[in-house]
Amino acid sequence: MQLDIITPDANLFSGEVTSVILPGIDGSLGILNNHAPLITSLKKGVVTITSNDGKEESFETNGGIVEVLNNKIIVLAE
Repeated sequence: MQLDIITPDANLFSGEVTSVILPGIDGSLGILNNHAPLITSLKKGVVTITSNDGKEESFETNGGIVEVLNNKIIVLAE
């Protein structure tokens, strides 16, 4: 899956991942390959990604919006 994490100041991450865990407004969200289309709000928390080589990386966010469509994830983070 292609993931882009974008803030007003910079593009924090752009690349291929196998999974993403997000702090959804109603609870934690796990996104895997072929996930159903989704647009939802994010709350303050940590976005955790697992890259194709198995390496985990985390990014803190103060909220935002995520869109999942056709194995592409766009996180607009604050």
